[in-house]
Amino acid sequence: MAINFEERHHAFEACFNFRDIGGYEGVDGRTVRWGRYFRAGRQDRMTENDLARVKELGIATQIDLRKPEEIQESGRGPLESMGARYEVHPVIPAGGSIKLNRDVGVAISGGRYLGYLKFDSSPIRNIFERLANTDRYPVVVHCTAGKDRTGVITALTLSLLGVDRTIIEEDYILTNRDVMRQIDWIENGPGFPEGIDREWMLQHAGVPDDAMGVFLDGLESKFGGPAEFLRGIGIGDDKQDGIREALLEPAWQIN
Repeated sequence: MAINFEERHHAFEACFNFRDIGGYEGVDGRTVRWGRYFRAGRQDRMTENDLARVKELGIATQIDLRKPEEIQESGRGPLESMGARYEVHPVIPAGGSIKLNRDVGVAISGGRYLGYLKFDSSPIRNIFERLANTDRYPVVVHCTAGKDRTGVITALTLSLLGVDRTIIEEDYILTNRDVMRQIDWIENGPGFPEGIDREWMLQHAGVPDDAMGVFLDGLESKFGGPAEFLRGIGIGDDKQDGIREALLEPAWQIN
């Protein structure tokens, strides 16, 4: 299936990798609802035009996956001032990146994503408890770049919704479609951080084609799949059903 990037991508002027996961076919042929779950990178650099556009999305909950030092450096962004409930659920704890670098290397990979699951599971459990609450929608789930931590949480969500694995992997790779625009914006705006150039950004701003597949394979072999992993950290059938009801179109709407 060829995914239409443009229909789900919100091309803000100064916020990147902001996408809607709606439109995919899920369990029992039910479609993932549009305008309910957005995945994104940091929003703190949004322009006035961006702020006007994002306000129209009516975000009710902002789930921030970043570490405290990232939030301290960049701030929470503008959504809280627009009425969104702001929550921090750091998938990687303080010092966690150093441990991941030592255990699985610095490069982005499916093995690194599986390493996230070895930390305290309470942030992930808390995220999925929120996703089971219909009052929390629309929701935006984000980290700094909106690709790795956000990609893992989104893949788990789409798996629960019954979206085909091939689609989950293709949705993940859509991140690469916004890389060049982001690099151009940084180069022509604030500039690259010290020690980083355009070539480095080209190599690190995107995601590897195989990373999500390796992650999903690991979930299957280590836990029995995404649903079993979540069940094992306290997201039982009632919560999983709640997430499906919140994010899938009602069964009666199927033609």
